[in-house]
Amino acid sequence: MEMIWHRHLGIYGICIEHEQLLVIHKNGGPYTGRFDLPGGSIEPNESILKTIVREFLEETGISIRVLSNIGTKDFIVPWKRSNFDHTHCHHIAVFYEVTRMSGSIEESPNIGDSLGAAWVSINDLNEHNSSPLVIEAMQWIQYKQFNIETKEYLAVL
Repeated sequence: MEMIWHRHLGIYGICIEHEQLLVIHKNGGPYTGRFDLPGGSIEPNESILKTIVREFLEETGISIRVLSNIGTKDFIVPWKRSNFDHTHCHHIAVFYEVTRMSGSIEESPNIGDSLGAAWVSINDLNEHNSSPLVIEAMQWIQYKQFNIETKEYLAVL
C-alpha cells in the first residue's frame, strides 16, 4: 500500500520546572489522548519565535521566554482522517528550550486540539501516554543530546 503523507510543520517548546515538563492534553491529530508539547503552526505574517510565544499562551496560559533552539526532527506516523486521502502524517517539529515568565496552567484554556495543560513529572512520561515529541524532549532533558534522525512509526500510536 502506498503511503500518502500529510505534512505538518510545528514549533514546540520544552519547559521544565522542578523535574516536571509542561505538556498539553492532546485532543486532535495523530497524538489524540496523549501528552504533547505546547506549540503548533506558524500563522500568516508570524515569525517562528512569535509562534511559540503565542502557542504557549493559548494552550497553557503561560508567558514564556525562548532560551535556545534545540533542533529540528521529523516523525512519520500513521494517521487517517475522514474526507482526506492521506495515510500518514509527516510531522516536522522545531524544538526550543523555553522558560516560564508568568502565568499559571489554571488559566490554560481548552483551545483547538488541546484540553488544557499540566505539569507532569518526567518519571511519569513514557511511550504509552506521550507523543513522540514528548519522548524526544525527554531524551534531550536526560542526556542534553538531540537525535536528528527521522523517527518512523509503523503502527498507529
